[in-house]
Amino acid sequence: MTLKQRLQQQRILIAPGVYDAFSALMAERAGFEALYLSGASIAYTRLGAPDIGLVSFAEVCDTMAAIRERTALPVIIDADTGFGNALNVQRTVRRFERAGASAIQLEDQTSPKRCGHLDGKQLIGAGEMAGKIRAALDARASDQTLIIARTDAVAVDGFDAALDRAETYLDAGADVLFIEAVRDVEQMRIVTGRFGARAPLLANMVEGGKTPLKDAQELQEIGYRLAIFPGGTVRAVAHALDAYFRQLHDAGSNQGNAGRMLDFDALNGVLGTAGILERGRRYEG
Repeated sequence: MTLKQRLQQQRILIAPGVYDAFSALMAERAGFEALYLSGASIAYTRLGAPDIGLVSFAEVCDTMAAIRERTALPVIIDADTGFGNALNVQRTVRRFERAGASAIQLEDQTSPKRCGHLDGKQLIGAGEMAGKIRAALDARASDQTLIIARTDAVAVDGFDAALDRAETYLDAGADVLFIEAVRDVEQMRIVTGRFGARAPLLANMVEGGKTPLKDAQELQEIGYRLAIFPGGTVRAVAHALDAYFRQLHDAGSNQGNAGRMLDFDALNGVLGTAGILERGRRYEG
């Protein structure tokens, strides 16, 4: 089943945030049906930097390609602003699609962008963003590759302006709508009431962000069909690494960490090392 087909179902789809092939593999092992390649999480893990537009097109594309080598799950990829104007958007869409993306998310911020739950964002014109959406649609090789239109207007121009922009982006042909950083359940219900019958809607769950955290069942009841948890993976990893490194530093040994980590054989079991080596032996002379 393609991502497009799955989003036609009323049952909400949960896509956890991943940032490399290993986190994608672990999410697949947990039973998820789709993944969200978070630009913020790439910035956190690859650069040790916040989500303020520092990640390059090539870094995201390389990460997508590495993930596709390890999993066949649909991947929604965060393409930020498309890394430039409408022509840049077309190159981004073509390259990300060839790398294995199932959906490509574009946002209406200026460059450099910043996390949707940080203050101080600026927007391009709604007409320019609509042009980027049309350019993305023209560039994709398959209509099974979805174009997700995100607006950050709630924080900049207010909720009503965000609704107007979402209407414009839907008219431009966006497959999925993403109204970022809505403030409360009432706003969430207004969004789903206005757009839910016309396009799948994406809810962004950011721990400590501006949108109230809801579980998948609650989001489904409100009317969302896709829920992403983009940065939760990195926050969990950061918490685990903080405890791990403190224990190792203080004790000079991993004996205290033994119950909170995989040993050598267990990790190789997760990676499927034996099967990979067996495949290699088929080609030995």
